[in-house]
Amino acid sequence: MTLSLVVRRRIRASRARLFEAWISPAQLLKWWGPKGVRCSHAEVEQRVGGKLRIGNELPDGSTVWILGEFLEFAPPQRLVYTWRIESTASGPARDERVTVRFELISDAETEVIVIHERIADEATRAGHASGWDGCLARLDELGLSLEKP
Repeated sequence: MTLSLVVRRRIRASRARLFEAWISPAQLLKWWGPKGVRCSHAEVEQRVGGKLRIGNELPDGSTVWILGEFLEFAPPQRLVYTWRIESTASGPARDERVTVRFELISDAETEVIVIHERIADEATRAGHASGWDGCLARLDELGLSLEKP
């Protein structure tokens, strides 16, 4: 049995701007990661089959690498990609799956819904829930500035 979670947040920005923030390395560097974590590196191949590689620099200075591959790439409404933490001494990790939906509320407001599936255990699920809450909070803080040309 595997676990899943759903995290959602209304953000004052258009779907197109939020979608772009999710797939643009320059934008990811500004908001990705919960409080205390800095996005130190972002590579995104913007297409189905494209790779995703994000470096999360932790407060202790170590970096956790998130690797993935896009399974769906449907601007501006939906992204689906695999999610794997780079292999560690404990062995290779299994692929989880992340779906991000950008639901139109109005021209200037979007509900971002993150569905994270295939999670191995409750401790990992709790960590992901906290991480996604923090990421969406930072994206929300950036949201208004995304609307400026």
